[in-house]
Amino acid sequence: MAPYTITYFAVRGRCGATRIMLADQGQEWKEIVVSFEDWMKGDLKKTCVFGQLPKFEDGGLTLFQSNTFLRHLGRKHGAYGKNDCEAAQIDMFNDGVEDLRTKYLNMIYQEYETGKDAYIKDLPNHLCKFEAVLAKNKSGFLVGDSISFADYSLFEVLLNHLVLSPTCLDSLPALKSFVDTLSARPKIKAFLDSEDYKKLPINGNGKQ
Repeated sequence: MAPYTITYFAVRGRCGATRIMLADQGQEWKEIVVSFEDWMKGDLKKTCVFGQLPKFEDGGLTLFQSNTFLRHLGRKHGAYGKNDCEAAQIDMFNDGVEDLRTKYLNMIYQEYETGKDAYIKDLPNHLCKFEAVLAKNKSGFLVGDSISFADYSLFEVLLNHLVLSPTCLDSLPALKSFVDTLSARPKIKAFLDSEDYKKLPINGNGKQ
């Protein structure tokens, strides 16, 4: 039996980074796919702490909030830095990624037709912050010399942005190298090439 279970809609959405992290860490997981019709019935929603999916289960532990999944897996699988200082920096960068993800999702779900061009034009002003960090660290990771859950989160957000704007990393060599390096990690590559990954839309409204 798979040690982990993800309950979510048939979408990459808020579980994209979690799935990539699980794959790279060699973990197995079970997917319980919820249809929007079943969700609207309300029975499952009543059992969710914040009334929303995804849900993540690790044995008897049930979690909500996708960044909590990443932190939990980071602690369990050695992807949360080597000390408290590195862990604090990883938290900081993951929060920065979440800020970018939130801007992206607001555009996708609320302003796609009217705000897409302006969002893409402004994107370098957000990505350059991560470019500077990776260019300075030299290890290929955001913090220290090993991969963390924040790296998986940034990687997944960048994959989504490369679909939105395929040239968005052309002037950002450290970020481009980061994406290329993580994409080539054998277990990540196998997952990204899998039908389980490719069949899922990025976002629930079909826009990307």
